[in-house]
Amino acid sequence: MLFDSHIHTEFSADSEMKAAEALAVAEKQGIGLVFTEHLDANFTAKDGKAFSFAPHAYWQAYSRLRGDNLRLGVEIGMRASTRDFSEEFSRRVPFDMIICSQHLVDDIDIYYPDYYEGKDKQEAYHRYFVQMAENLKAHSFANTLGHIDYICRYAPYEDPDIVYEDFADEIDAVLRTAIVTDTVMELNTRRLGDREALEKLEPVYRRYKEMGGHFVTLGSDAHGADAIGAHMQLACDFAESIGLMPVTFCQQRMVNCLR
Repeated sequence: MLFDSHIHTEFSADSEMKAAEALAVAEKQGIGLVFTEHLDANFTAKDGKAFSFAPHAYWQAYSRLRGDNLRLGVEIGMRASTRDFSEEFSRRVPFDMIICSQHLVDDIDIYYPDYYEGKDKQEAYHRYFVQMAENLKAHSFANTLGHIDYICRYAPYEDPDIVYEDFADEIDAVLRTAIVTDTVMELNTRRLGDREALEKLEPVYRRYKEMGGHFVTLGSDAHGADAIGAHMQLACDFAESIGLMPVTFCQQRMVNCLR
């Protein structure tokens, strides 16, 4: 069974989706889910939202739903200053899957225009990838590195897509770190409806394979029911065409999605 391994419900500050709603949509699609609620420790967004949750309350609310079609995880925003807290948080309950993602660069939220002010694309993306590699090495307890192309969603440049050749050294450092730390790359499906975005990502994932990567998780990063399972089969076919196996995690052990 294919798993959408990146889902946010009402335990995430930026989602109001109910678990039952998500599970009903997944059942219709014939896919499994991993709920991965947000933790960006010691961070409050401009709208006043704090990206944290109570893990024991999360477990109490959802553990009865956990089973063959649902796993319970967390998405941790990586920063050097919160690394120790984040690892301790990840051990408070037996999370099935830990995604670590780069949401802030130089402690600035890259969702907002502030990060890009006074920077051209080369500088902005260089800093993003450099900190991603550094933080992933430090957050070696991660199972998965989330959405390497996250910055492309919000960057204000005329062509926000990642061009591998423009950032080959920086991207290779991220991929090398993922392989050395035994962290699986996520293929995030949110942008895959854009054919050009998919084409620009292909060299990144081919390079991952060349460097010794074998696996990917697939995740929609859905915050609402309408995004669950988005482009999942396309992502699966894309991964297989490169020679990467789609997997998910249960009790932080890798599970082949295609068996």
